[in-house]
Amino acid sequence: MFPASMMRDDPPGLPEVSELDLVRHYVKLSQKNFSIDSGFYPLGSCTMKYNPKINDEIARLAGMASLHPLQAEETVQGALHLLYSLEEFLKEILGVDHISFQPVAGAQGEMVGLMMIRACLESRGENRHKVLIPDSAHGTNPASAGLAGFDVEEIKSNSQGLIDLDDLKKHLDRDCAALMLTNPNTLGLFEKDILKISEAVHQAGALMYMDGANLNALLGVVRPGDMGFDVVHANLHKTFSTPHGGGGPGAGAVGVKAMLAPFLPKPTIEKKGNVYTLNHHRPQSIGKVSTFYGNFGNLVRAYVYIRSNGAQGLAKISEMAILNANYVRKRLDAVYKVAQDRPCMHEVVFTAKKFKSKEVHARDLCKRLMDYGFHPPTVYFPLIVEEAMMVEPTETESKETLDAFCEAMLSIAKEAETNPELLLKAPWTTPVGRLDETEAVKKLNIRWKKEASPK
Repeated sequence: MFPASMMRDDPPGLPEVSELDLVRHYVKLSQKNFSIDSGFYPLGSCTMKYNPKINDEIARLAGMASLHPLQAEETVQGALHLLYSLEEFLKEILGVDHISFQPVAGAQGEMVGLMMIRACLESRGENRHKVLIPDSAHGTNPASAGLAGFDVEEIKSNSQGLIDLDDLKKHLDRDCAALMLTNPNTLGLFEKDILKISEAVHQAGALMYMDGANLNALLGVVRPGDMGFDVVHANLHKTFSTPHGGGGPGAGAVGVKAMLAPFLPKPTIEKKGNVYTLNHHRPQSIGKVSTFYGNFGNLVRAYVYIRSNGAQGLAKISEMAILNANYVRKRLDAVYKVAQDRPCMHEVVFTAKKFKSKEVHARDLCKRLMDYGFHPPTVYFPLIVEEAMMVEPTETESKETLDAFCEAMLSIAKEAETNPELLLKAPWTTPVGRLDETEAVKKLNIRWKKEASPK
């Protein structure tokens, strides 16, 4: 079947090893990977919490995993029923009227929400071209606004780390399309003036968009729709416990109030009697934003997670997330200054600027943390906090784990004072030592010569 010119004269020079040696090789490689199943992930703003295995088991059932997105609607009624039911759950949780599961990531959900806002304004004959975004926002917010065709104007934070209401009002004019806000914000603080903010934005004829990345603090406690938000995206792969990290898989469900329903991506799921259909005939829709109807496996996991916890369980999730974050805040605030020294929501932001006198920075502290067996927290974000370290413990971690993390952080603070050289070249015990991060972006080379640890 192959021409002679394509055939080898000699067998390939592959290593000849036993099955056992091969298995051990790959198992050892897998054990070098850090995962939520093996350790604590205190990544602020990322909600890297444990994923119950029952979610994966249900998503792997043959009736779920073996479906094909091109099957006829009458053959996937169970799947459509699940999606329709999940929509109903999220409508209640978010306080919105309609949901789309097509966006396959939170950032895509942002873009889709802004595209719907633009389509809605254009249908009214309004040519509004700017989106207001706080200086503490996630980096994807201005990027999504730009992709959706808007100009971005920054709104300052006040001394309390909240949106400056006076600065906001200066930017509210007939060119303003929307305010893009995260609540709780990236300092882990709840915007206490949210109703005043919503009223001011709506009076200016603009819409309210909520980045739902921090929804883990709100479940069962307060609903974005009740705060005045017209659009909100929910990272199902964060808040609703789908495997997260490594670039996916994601699910960025978008919820909207009724006035934006005509502009939802198509198709939408509709129920007529006991029959579910996909409605492709939507003349005002912004169109398709995903090849098929979102990441179905992730949506199954979110459905199972909500059904497993129920209304009271979802509220308990937020309560425990807030409790854990404030526990870490109080244990560390004597050594690591808190950016805003008052009770936080689900995450807390520290600043490492006190260590700069020793030429130790946030990144050095966090690199050293890897030697203690912990994944580093988010560093240098939000941008408005100097030497920021952002910690989100989530609701799934035990007090024992949080205590071990806090003890490690306190020990590293002592090292920074007495032996800063130990931190400046850390980590020492990981398979790969400290890389030149700038060079690594330009030239991927993971080979590394191990240095001797200082005494």
